[in-house]
Amino acid sequence: MEGSTADEDKGVAPMELINMERSNYDVDAILAYEQLSTELQAAEDAAAAEQASAGAIIADVAIDNDASMTDAGYESDAPTATSTSVTPSIWDHAFENGRRYHKFREGAYHFPNDDVEQEREDMKHSMVKMLCNYKLHFAPLGPNPHEILDIGTGTGSWAIEMGESYPSASVLGVDLSPIQPDWVPPNVRFMVDDIESPWLHPRNHFDYIHSRHTVMAIKDWDILLRRCYEHTKPGGWIELQEIHHFPMSNSHAGGFLPREHPVAQYWRHVDEGLARLGVEFGRFSAADDALAGLMRRNGFANVEQRVFHVPVGPWPRNKMLKSVGVYWKTILMDGLQAIALRPLMRGLRWERDHVEAFLVSVRKAYHDNACQMYMPLVCVYCQKPLNA
Repeated sequence: MEGSTADEDKGVAPMELINMERSNYDVDAILAYEQLSTELQAAEDAAAAEQASAGAIIADVAIDNDASMTDAGYESDAPTATSTSVTPSIWDHAFENGRRYHKFREGAYHFPNDDVEQEREDMKHSMVKMLCNYKLHFAPLGPNPHEILDIGTGTGSWAIEMGESYPSASVLGVDLSPIQPDWVPPNVRFMVDDIESPWLHPRNHFDYIHSRHTVMAIKDWDILLRRCYEHTKPGGWIELQEIHHFPMSNSHAGGFLPREHPVAQYWRHVDEGLARLGVEFGRFSAADDALAGLMRRNGFANVEQRVFHVPVGPWPRNKMLKSVGVYWKTILMDGLQAIALRPLMRGLRWERDHVEAFLVSVRKAYHDNACQMYMPLVCVYCQKPLNA
């Protein structure tokens, strides 16, 4: 299995997530999957992959709205404590509205990097792996890639696991925030840099460039993909994995969540705020083939795309998808404030009280299982032509 890890090394296991001191997991839904036998889990995994990739998730008709449509357990998603280093300056942090942000190239990325956000990012990594049958990538790399680059590496979880899966490769993770662990495989290293600035690496250098969850950060995808093209070896691969956050609905005509639904309003406001801050978020979250089209336009060949529906909440009948849905809803709700603060306050000029009052209705709306909400995970990979 390409880019997979051993069964005993699947990232954060569901039981470990349950045991975190949180009140917002649907424990029963997670346990229903976790307590299955290995054989039954494999059967659920296979059915889940088929349903998620075919866009045909079967709903659990017995599921009710969560927690009587309240926001209990979600009163605040602000961190209770943070830690920071003061030297050198690249390790400094900026603080705003009780959240910690990167200091290097301050303002290039509009979301926190504090402990709460890092935990959320690690959970997101585990959830995506689970949905993708524990594959780290879909591009056909072969057994011995040499140079691998992870753009926007975040906490470094993906880069570390790639280093473990490909011990002969040199894996580099690049991010604006120095939040990666110190103890990593010997073939993995991290660099603090802005991927939208000129790259220092040689041309035709990387066998594989990977990026995931950067759609809310990149200001000019054409420039970024041209740099990827220049610095990838002929025959090398690029892969982008992005969740399109504008919510869809299995239960509404046309497949779209109504515009007046608070969750739909939330993402529309975030998009408007990011647009004023120079980020083309909506352009790539509203069309499944937008990134594939960009790849073709920038000279890449053999463009392939896989789309998985990520359920929001425990509404699927399949136990694995039900578990994924609980994780994804938790990730979204834990990130409501983190995602909203700068786009709404800096971009749309909302007051803090206005933001917090709006988030109350959004938290409540995320419990609406009747909408059968989901968001597409789009995995696109392509190759630099051999004769380039």
